Amino acid sequence: MLFIWALFTPVTFHSTLALVLFNVAGLTDFLDGKIARSRGLITNFGILMDSLADKILTCSAFIAFVQSTNVNPTAPVKVAAWMVIVIVAREFAITGLRLIAASKSIVLAAENFGKHKTVSQLAAINALLLLDACQEWPVASEHFIQKWLPPLAEIMLWLSVILTATSGGIYLWRNRALYLSDM
Repeated sequence: MLFIWALFTPVTFHSTLALVLFNVAGLTDFLDGKIARSRGLITNFGILMDSLADKILTCSAFIAFVQSTNVNPTAPVKVAAWMVIVIVAREFAITGLRLIAASKSIVLAAENFGKHKTVSQLAAINALLLLDACQEWPVASEHFIQKWLPPLAEIMLWLSVILTATSGGIYLWRNRALYLSDM
């Protein structure tokens, strides 16, 4: 998790480095999946581990933002702990549901709401990282980007929390037979 290290290290341009490392991690994850699909190398283990790695990366980012934005009194957007709890709880709940399904030899596919949730989370993380990175670049801080980026980051954060909670609720409801049958 070099990205987390970069977010908190006191080196020059650490926020820019964190932004780059987060996106490199995302790009390598995308390319790994694309290569696996094109070569027919998809396995149940790969599907599980890819999903788990994605959740670790995004949850780590949101957890780190609670610390970084609340320690910095000048942070234009604060990430509240309750928001991160909603995000992490949803990811644990859905992973647990998928494990229950797997124990019954059922594979639960991703749904559209979940895909929208993922896009919104990645957009929120990138907006927050870009906001931090822009503060390291004097040209960007004087530029119009500083005027529209904080509200955009705030909107993306709220959208991410709302889509995360909504998609989790829908997914749990649609697949309730899996966990209600054990009662």
